[in-house]
Amino acid sequence: MAASEASASAGPVDIIALGEPMVEFNQTGEGAGRLYLQGFGGDTSNFAIAAARQGARVAYVSALGDDPYGAMLRRLWDEEGVCHASVETNPQAFTAIYFVTHGERGHQFSFFRSGSAASHMRPVDLPIERIRSAKVLHLSGISLAISDSAADTCFAAMDEARGAGVRVSFDTNLRLKLWPVQRARAVMSEAMAQCDICLPSYEDIVAITGLTEPDELVDHCLRRGAKTVALKLGERGALVANAYERHAIAPAPCSPVDATGAGDTFGGAFVARLIAGDSLAASGRYAATAAALSTQGFGAVAPIPRSAAVREALQAVET
Repeated sequence: MAASEASASAGPVDIIALGEPMVEFNQTGEGAGRLYLQGFGGDTSNFAIAAARQGARVAYVSALGDDPYGAMLRRLWDEEGVCHASVETNPQAFTAIYFVTHGERGHQFSFFRSGSAASHMRPVDLPIERIRSAKVLHLSGISLAISDSAADTCFAAMDEARGAGVRVSFDTNLRLKLWPVQRARAVMSEAMAQCDICLPSYEDIVAITGLTEPDELVDHCLRRGAKTVALKLGERGALVANAYERHAIAPAPCSPVDATGAGDTFGGAFVARLIAGDSLAASGRYAATAAALSTQGFGAVAPIPRSAAVREALQAVET
């Protein structure tokens, strides 16, 4: 695999995210459901863009095919200020895509990712020095699930980060189409034990643990080893905690049309504000507001708000 020649902003960053980016086709509801809006996705790429839009310096680690979709993602990251110098190009593989359809039971996903370039990532491909110089390394359950070699790459990256004093952020993002729940439970439990910031979604962590009460779920993550937990509760807001404090975050008002990527927006905004020095509670309120705003448009990336919009919404609630 060849490394990208993109080197702008290839210096030290606040956050380095690791995972699988994707090109998205999202059903708009027009043309009797036959019209789709082309956008972008991939949970860790969404996270990276959300963090960058809040002012963090962000880089991405992954692999793309030598195809039009890979070129589209590189243009996106250039526009968003996300450094992709550590994203490889694999001419023997392809860039993953997915479709989003909307119905009475909410949005449904159809993925075309098996054998993608990102699934061929290996520990030897990691940009070790970039990881060691970051403030936070972020990855997800999807990063771990797309292949055995990708999982090995993730754990190698966590080892390097922890050895250098870099905090590790982990979002569960359970996808049972990628692996059975028993394996997900075992691998994610180990990831939680190695992370500093755990960002579980309620449905994910319930499936993994069998617990249902938010406080019990947060306690489980803390016992596993996470230092900070932000449990995403969807319409119920969030619960953020560490060993010393715990705060229930009320849901932010919004008029949702598409929740795709809202959890990734929450995570990127939360981590960006934590490393900027905000308190746990303030970071949680900011992230919940950013996530709510992101549901007011179609697609995972286009509706992610920038810092000014989030602060305006926060001020409107406070007054």
